[in-house]
Amino acid sequence: NQQSRKDGVNSAFDCTTETIQDGSRSYFDYLRGKGATHFKVPLSWAQLLPTGLPSQPQLAVVRCYQTLLNQLLEVGLQPLVILHGSTVPEDLRWRYGGWESPKLVQMFEQYAEFAYLEFGDLVQSWVTLSHLDELKNVELQNALHAHARVYSRYHELSSGKVLRKNDLNIMGFDMVEMFSELKTAEKSMPYTGKSTSYQSVWEKVGDQITSERDRLLPESFPDGFQWASSSESFKVEGGWSEEGKGETIWDRFGHENKVFDNQTADLACDSYHKIDYDVYLLRGLHVNTYQFSISWARVFPHGHQGSHSEKGALYYDKMINALIESGIQPVVTLHHWDLPQALQDFGGWTNASIVEAFREYADFCFSRFGDRVKTWNTFSSPWVVSHAGYGTGEHPPGIKDYVIASYQATHNMLKSHAEAWHVYNDKHRKTQGGKVGIALNSDWAEPMDPSKPEDISAAERYLQFMLGWFAHPIFVDGDYPALLKAQIEQKRKACPLSEPARLPVFTADESRRIHGTADFFGLNHYTSRLVNNSVGGCTSGPQGVGDFQAHVDPSWSPTASEWIYSAPWGLRRLLKFISAEYLKVTKVPVYITGNGMPTEYSGDTLNDISRINYISSYINEALKAIHMDGVDVQRFTVQSLMDGFEGPQGYSERFGLHHVNFELPDRPRTPKQSAYFYSKLIENNGFVSPRQSFNTHSLKNNDINKLPSLPASKVPSQAKIVWMNFSSQTIFQRKLYHYGTFSQGFHWGVGSSAYQVEGGWNADGKGFSVWDTFSQKPGNIPGNANANVACDSYHRLEEDLYMLRALKVKSYRFSLSWSRIFPNGHRTSLNQNGVDYYNRLINGLVAHNIIPMVTIYHWDLPQALQNINGWANASMIDIFNDFCDFSFATFGDRVKFWMTFNQPHTIAWSGYGLGQIPPNVKNPGDAPYKVAHNLLKAHAKAYHTYDDKYRKAQGGLVSIALNADWIEPKDVYVPREVMAADRALQFQLGWFAHPIFKNGDYPDAMRWQVGNKSELQGLSVSRLPSFTEEEKAYIRGTADVFSINHHTTKVVRHATPRLNPQSYEYDQDTVEEEERDSPDTAISKQRAVAWGLRRLLIWIKEEYGDPEIYITDNGVATDTNTTVDDTNRFFFYKTYIDEALKAHNLDGVKVRGYISSLMDSFEWLNGYKVRFGLHHVDFMNPIRPRTPKRSAHYYYQIIKDNGFPLQDDEKPLYGHFPKEFIWSTATASYQIEGGWRADGKGLSIWDKFSHTPLRVFNDDTGDIACDSYNKVEEDVAMLRKLKVTHYRFSISWSRVLPDGTNTHINEAGLNYYYRLVDALLAANIQPHITLYHWDLPQALQDVGGWENKTIVDRFRDYADIIFSRLGPKVKYWITINEPYNIAMVGHGYGAAAPGISFRPGTLPYLVGHNLIKAHAEAWHLYNDKYRAKQGGLISITINSDWSEPRNPHKQEDIDAARRVVQFYIGWFAHPIFNGDYSNVMKTIIHDRSLAGGLSKSRLPVFTPEEIKRIKGTHDYFGFNHYTTVLAFPVDYDNLQHYDADRILNFIKKEYGNPPIIITENGMSERGSVDLNDIHRSHYYEKYITQLLKARLLDDIDIRGYTAWSLMDNLEWATGFSERFGLFYVNHSDPNLSRVAKGSAAYYSTIISCNGFPDPASGPHECLNREPEGTSTPTVPPHVDVLVNFLGMDLSPSDAETGLYTTFSLLIIATLGAVSVSFCLMKTRKRLSK
Repeated sequence: NQQSRKDGVNSAFDCTTETIQDGSRSYFDYLRGKGATHFKVPLSWAQLLPTGLPSQPQLAVVRCYQTLLNQLLEVGLQPLVILHGSTVPEDLRWRYGGWESPKLVQMFEQYAEFAYLEFGDLVQSWVTLSHLDELKNVELQNALHAHARVYSRYHELSSGKVLRKNDLNIMGFDMVEMFSELKTAEKSMPYTGKSTSYQSVWEKVGDQITSERDRLLPESFPDGFQWASSSESFKVEGGWSEEGKGETIWDRFGHENKVFDNQTADLACDSYHKIDYDVYLLRGLHVNTYQFSISWARVFPHGHQGSHSEKGALYYDKMINALIESGIQPVVTLHHWDLPQALQDFGGWTNASIVEAFREYADFCFSRFGDRVKTWNTFSSPWVVSHAGYGTGEHPPGIKDYVIASYQATHNMLKSHAEAWHVYNDKHRKTQGGKVGIALNSDWAEPMDPSKPEDISAAERYLQFMLGWFAHPIFVDGDYPALLKAQIEQKRKACPLSEPARLPVFTADESRRIHGTADFFGLNHYTSRLVNNSVGGCTSGPQGVGDFQAHVDPSWSPTASEWIYSAPWGLRRLLKFISAEYLKVTKVPVYITGNGMPTEYSGDTLNDISRINYISSYINEALKAIHMDGVDVQRFTVQSLMDGFEGPQGYSERFGLHHVNFELPDRPRTPKQSAYFYSKLIENNGFVSPRQSFNTHSLKNNDINKLPSLPASKVPSQAKIVWMNFSSQTIFQRKLYHYGTFSQGFHWGVGSSAYQVEGGWNADGKGFSVWDTFSQKPGNIPGNANANVACDSYHRLEEDLYMLRALKVKSYRFSLSWSRIFPNGHRTSLNQNGVDYYNRLINGLVAHNIIPMVTIYHWDLPQALQNINGWANASMIDIFNDFCDFSFATFGDRVKFWMTFNQPHTIAWSGYGLGQIPPNVKNPGDAPYKVAHNLLKAHAKAYHTYDDKYRKAQGGLVSIALNADWIEPKDVYVPREVMAADRALQFQLGWFAHPIFKNGDYPDAMRWQVGNKSELQGLSVSRLPSFTEEEKAYIRGTADVFSINHHTTKVVRHATPRLNPQSYEYDQDTVEEEERDSPDTAISKQRAVAWGLRRLLIWIKEEYGDPEIYITDNGVATDTNTTVDDTNRFFFYKTYIDEALKAHNLDGVKVRGYISSLMDSFEWLNGYKVRFGLHHVDFMNPIRPRTPKRSAHYYYQIIKDNGFPLQDDEKPLYGHFPKEFIWSTATASYQIEGGWRADGKGLSIWDKFSHTPLRVFNDDTGDIACDSYNKVEEDVAMLRKLKVTHYRFSISWSRVLPDGTNTHINEAGLNYYYRLVDALLAANIQPHITLYHWDLPQALQDVGGWENKTIVDRFRDYADIIFSRLGPKVKYWITINEPYNIAMVGHGYGAAAPGISFRPGTLPYLVGHNLIKAHAEAWHLYNDKYRAKQGGLISITINSDWSEPRNPHKQEDIDAARRVVQFYIGWFAHPIFNGDYSNVMKTIIHDRSLAGGLSKSRLPVFTPEEIKRIKGTHDYFGFNHYTTVLAFPVDYDNLQHYDADRILNFIKKEYGNPPIIITENGMSERGSVDLNDIHRSHYYEKYITQLLKARLLDDIDIRGYTAWSLMDNLEWATGFSERFGLFYVNHSDPNLSRVAKGSAAYYSTIISCNGFPDPASGPHECLNREPEGTSTPTVPPHVDVLVNFLGMDLSPSDAETGLYTTFSLLIIATLGAVSVSFCLMKTRKRLSK
């Protein structure tokens, strides 16, 4: 019946129903009549004696067996009673162990005696034990010994005989077999020949009852067991067409809308860009193995080695290396379903040629990755490929052919597997020492009706059609199972008209080559099936051909998949079958390569209890198979690491241990509860919690140097040298990045505090704290938030340990909740639950080699102690000491770093002065000083308690975590302001640090200030308490290291505040301001001022005797809108930690550790409005899920690198450019010439633009500019000094053709260029002429300018004149400079001449179109008419910044960065080099145009003739490049990345490696003038180094470099305020004198050396620089000049801000006007309808 089958037994022969089934007597008569003489009766040891004790039998079972035996005797059948098989009943194993246990042998003897006594009168023949072949070694010896003892005992009791089963030859029936025939007694006697492996397994497991079957085995896995998780390439990688990856069959399948909700795997989890993110999860998960698959099409895009993609291979290199670095072994699957589409186009797995293709691919992978990968799966679940891909067509390639294709696919996959195995065995095994196997998928199959032999046979066929199809050829004999072949052959004969299946045949050689090609048995198992026999007829497919039907038991737990039901016991039974069927001869281990279940994609996706139950029960079944069945299982793999693209189900089913949010472009990964469960299971190595033992001696700090006694600080302190040395730094010096690493053993850590994260505010006996009281009152915290739950760390220790493991931090700083341990603050109220929590936390940390850094008090005072006035009460000193004493004694064996207080300054001032935080005492004049006095004495007493009682045994450190902003004086050159800054630091940091680290007393600056103020206020004594000499001595030196919390920098100036009311704040005589040049954060007045940290650290070094310093809290607040993509925090760490590194490496500060915030938490008065964490916590979710932010991955990288080691991009390269290399500098006519109306020059658009109000900064114009029109000799003299080989300058079109046409040539204008060219050639400098550098004749603009298509002819005519006049002497030409800026800035934004901004969506494209055509005509003119005679080169100069994704781990940002480059450089380069606009640009503009209601694209179209004429109009690639920007956001002013090599590689790849001349490159400065422009020299060094790398390492054809610019000039709309020049032009001097800057000499040296000589080769003669001019400009350095802006005299920086604001408003207004016009037009159209 159904229930008995479900229970795993058949009640008819089990005797658990207390009665024998009706009809048994008549059946016994039938058997006797057939000639049977004996009947085998196996007794159930477990049922007869459940406890194993003869004194406690189940009497009903005893009576049942007695009835049965009597019936047999009555009909003349002799019972042959079997006492037991070989497998120990699980109920007994729990108590007594297995056959290896002598105790069990003893229990068996007692059981046997019990049976003889109960049934001996009815039985003459006994078998003690059966199936002894299942026992080995000591187990077998013990069983035989038990048999001998039982045999002897029996003869003592009776005269019957006892036989072992192998000694018998008696004709009879098994009782089990008999009752299966009760209803069909007419059938003949069952077959008693040799049973199959399946029948043997079923015989052993079929009688298990549910409780026995499902009982948890509380054991551990063997040492060295491999714990794994997995992913598959197409399910997680995304990047479907990234960097040359080929299309796969799954790409095609998704794009044909054959997946749920038309989803695709194009982006999936974006793992292609998130290696660090995925490995982070694995570290947190604590696995030691990660199984992933390689995308064949990513490595070989077309399936064959000839299409090898190096970038695809590099991705897997990075993945493998990252895993190994994290201590995780990679397991690689070569093929998991995602066949290259190119191979499928030729038949895929049905084409025999694929065998060689796969061998080739496998050989490449083994060669490339095998030095690190030691375990390979050739295929994973190949049955699914054959079945769903080529049989049912549910999967790609969607072929529905279960007659031929499915079997042929299997045939070829088996041969492919064998070839891969042999290529490894023959070529790689000896050197690599790895293993190659295959991961086969299989359900377990059980008979639908266990009483029916035909159902048992059907279940076996099910297994052979699924598992045996692949396993039998590999593990048994090189051929398909005989049962499978016979079944198919039988069907072929039965169905001559409709062939249901065609099974290919292996040749003898193929069979030999396939057999034994596995070093392990990989098993993917998820569910089980109930199978019944059926007549399949001539239907194709496994069920039709196999004559079976598969079902599930409705009582099995369902999942989100209609395929997977939870039946854990099936795994154990399947493993027993595999061991019996496949591993008897070939003894290889079993790896469970996949097991998991899907949940729904909606609802409570994180609290996945069903998955926990599933994996727990399945893993335990694997454990049983190891311990109880002797199966050699060595690995368990939970599928999968994270949610992914699940085939036809898309993202609707989630298998992951980690949730992936597919709605967000970041694809954030969040651990589910199952991840934490699995990590704990791994930590325990099974289902028994191991006892923890710690080597506490190794944690001791044996070398503790007591701090020396130091004299009191002077006023101002000697540490004022910090301001003297650093406050005058230039912005460049301050922001120059430093590369290097911290010392070995540096303490990288994260931190939290009890009240902020623990929650459990009233759990398990915890008392109230002052913060509990405060936060419960409405209105105290924004949103009435509180920390009642917070991050719930009290209940979520595993979640916190997961994050710490993933980060691989060395230290974790946390605080003790005083009221959790002592609820009322006193030892008498000890709460053991609280102690237990901290013990668990500390033990967990130590177990993972994380050093606990414990803060004893972090602001959360027990409310009971505040009721006696808290820290204002001197009795708190002893009370606190008692709490510390208890903490040292309880936790000190494992805790070696203690901090008594966190930020005592905050406690005293904010808690008792301002009253902002609990206990909210507002007494700013007295209370802060009294509280601080008590805090210092409490700290000192706790320190001495540790020193006297615990230090010798525990060897820890004790400190105090002080806080300080860096204080910068308002004016470092004014002594009073420096004193004010020093005083502010003494009042903040020195208040506590001076007594502890110097002389035991407050700093003199503080004592004098408060004392004097008190006297002025009429007080007889100072409000600042005084210490006795004994107290000073007691306090002095009470810290082993200096712990500092730092978050921001303030600017301070001296002030004289009012005397009353009395206040600590007023006592300082200072006023505090923000440092305005640094970024805001989410907390008001807490700007991120990275450079302040370095200065603070140096100040501490100088002031406090060079102590070891731990930065115990540093981080940045972001708002709640910033979740996982926290770019601001990324840059915060990048800059702040680098400043600490500078202090460590450059200034000799003993920085020993750095702590940041582990996760978002309750941020005190800000509640949950701001976030500091490396991990995002969802406070709206009751389970408080933690998700790593981008900053977490970045911080891990910093920890791994121990700082910022010099990157390859930043490393110098020594070498030289080719001898013919072009060294140049550049200018443009309007920017330098002046002479705006001289000698008949016509007006240009820039003349008009600069004479228009509000167009150019400071109302500057180019009327005179640098007066180069009259200074040819001076300009050439500068060029000589630079030693350049070329000079790039532009022609003023309106100077030569005043009205823009050739109707009048201005010979005077041409004469200027003759003189310039001749002077250059005389100086051996080649002219490089730009025909058009933005200064269009105004006359042409008046008729439409570049918008008018006639401009193409006008430009050609102008070029013709220049070529004819200057061409004989000029060999380098540029047609147009930076067409992007002409089109976009001049005609889109309107920020440059001609200043048009009202058609930004259309006009720039029209202008760009005509610019390209004009360039092409000029090029063809030169090529056709002048090249043969003049022999010059001509091209166009295109400008582009390089664009980097803001987040390089995010496909969305990567795509955006590419679009930036395509729209920037590709707009013009693509037509000229490739013939037309790029598809990216055409597609985007077209789609947006149509979306905006237009009928066609706003981007004009080239005719085929135009494309032909434009393509190839270049002799080199002229390229202007200045900087790199982030796609989001763009910051052109400050970002100085040296990525020239990257954009040059882009040009090489995109445009066929053309010759490249860098026609502009440089940097500007604003504000004060400084001829020692080291920033510019640094810039040139870095960029030119990148060019050298591009030339020498990347084989990019770099022909020349041009520094922009020769001299400071009119920088277009920014006027003269922005300076790019190598020479300073003094506009205060009527002669406009030119003065060389330091960068001129540096650039000249590079030119002389033609690169960078190697210092290792000794001094090079080129390094002997000539003396340069050092004359000082009239404008003194470091003094800002005032400029006029809108009638106001402003500093350049303020005026610049005003200018940009005006530009922005203008653009907004213009866009607004465009929008209004568009809306009116649309309205008018609607009305007309």
